[in-house]
Amino acid sequence: MIPAPFRHVIVDHLDHAIAALAEHGDDAKLMAGGQSLIPLMKLRLASPTVVLDLCRLSLGGIRLDGTELVIGAMTTYRDVARSALVREHAPLLAAAAAVVGDPQVRNRGTIGGGLAHADPAGDVPCAVLALGGALVVRGPEGERVVSADDFFVGYWTSALGGAEVLVEVRIASRAGVGWDYQKFNIRSQDWATVAVAVSGSRVALASMADRVIRATQTEQILLAGGSIDSAAEVADANTEPPADLRATADYRRHLARVLSGDALRAAAKRGVLGKDVS
Repeated sequence: MIPAPFRHVIVDHLDHAIAALAEHGDDAKLMAGGQSLIPLMKLRLASPTVVLDLCRLSLGGIRLDGTELVIGAMTTYRDVARSALVREHAPLLAAAAAVVGDPQVRNRGTIGGGLAHADPAGDVPCAVLALGGALVVRGPEGERVVSADDFFVGYWTSALGGAEVLVEVRIASRAGVGWDYQKFNIRSQDWATVAVAVSGSRVALASMADRVIRATQTEQILLAGGSIDSAAEVADANTEPPADLRATADYRRHLARVLSGDALRAAAKRGVLGKDVS
């Protein structure tokens, strides 16, 4: 399908983007790699009158700040997946980024765009939540930091204000911490029917609610020294999984338990498990 008419504006700097968002309000959308926004526009599920293109902004890059991994919002999934720094300090994120969409999506799509899109089936949102990441956003009132626990609000809805831009992601080094990412999808390029991300004793689920969520009862059992099997058995507790063409709610609950068990066992082989939840 063809998108509704819109005006394409290439912003020159971050303040320009913030000012344009404040000026146009809900009629404006930011575009980084465009791998989430453009399909929605083609389906007429999003019809902004102004598209603010961030292609000229220097918001990419990966660096280590002390013991904290810092990833610019415009860093592509491909670069995240291949980064030696990410693989060392947040290997879960590298693994999740490597299975986003297809090579075209990973080459063009950005980590900031994926997080701001807040898809409840998103690979990177699920991983960042399990990693306990912090998201740095900037707007008319200045800069603030939002924890991943508070960032994802509902279906395709984040804690970003109307004129705020996500500028970077910060993740405390998880070197030596057990991790794994398990994703079930019908086709290799599909969104997750269910996905489970494990980092230490933090366990996150995708496609089990209106946003990516933590499996809190599973985490509590891990912290109490319970078995992996007992922890996995309650992974679906307190969830309200959707029912759609891909799966019923009951099937998603079953997948959450099975994938959690697989992820926890794999994580236990890789490093510390069950001692660092936050």
